[in-house]
Amino acid sequence: MKEGQTLWTKEQLLLAINLYSKIPFGKMSAGNAIVKEWAEVIGRSPAAVARKLGNFASFDPKLLERGVKGLPNVSKLDRKVWNEYMNNWDELFIESETLLAKKKNTTIEQLNPIELVEPETMVGREAVRQVVVRLDQTVFRKMVLSNFADTCCITGINQPELLIASHILPWSLNAGNRLNPRNGLALNTLHDKAFERGLITITEDLKIKVSSILMNSANIQSIRENFIAYDGKSLIEPKKFFPDVEFLKIHNGRFKG
Repeated sequence: MKEGQTLWTKEQLLLAINLYSKIPFGKMSAGNAIVKEWAEVIGRSPAAVARKLGNFASFDPKLLERGVKGLPNVSKLDRKVWNEYMNNWDELFIESETLLAKKKNTTIEQLNPIELVEPETMVGREAVRQVVVRLDQTVFRKMVLSNFADTCCITGINQPELLIASHILPWSLNAGNRLNPRNGLALNTLHDKAFERGLITITEDLKIKVSSILMNSANIQSIRENFIAYDGKSLIEPKKFFPDVEFLKIHNGRFKG
């Protein structure tokens, strides 16, 4: 379908938001190879896709606070689909990812290669469950690490093998936000474990807070250098999706202060 013949459809907008969730701001231009590739899939020109990505930025209040303004002239359908997507990440991201796979004549599993533990021993519902879980973890990692420019948001470590996409609300306790990038932090493996155990937390104003358990071990050099040195410092800010304040409040409540 040629550009300009019709308005954007909901299907096209879902695909565009999927791209928006994965691509850094600096790569949202029409000349970027990724935008060109997705334009072919969506059925719009690269310039139209780039404009739509800019439109989506105008919906994010956190970006506006930072002086990042999206493009104007958004439609009612743009806002409607955006709000539905933001409020139902787990369902609509997978829906858009499945749609993307269909457009590319492949499967969602092939788009997001996953490694299964002893797959030959898994059958029936357990096999399906493991595929879904690993798939969710894979796509969540992609979005969260992209959101933090593939860098630990506490230390600045950027070695991919050492980075974890950490959930603010535990995977097992909040099924509805498993894929929500606002529920994720890019952390190195050490700080991911400390965050999971409540030994560090992130305050509502994005400050790093270290528990008294670690603060009382200031005589240990590694504790001083890896934890105490970061107490009270600001988190390295994400590129798009800021941590949800309500999620942070819940984690703060589990913090071993």
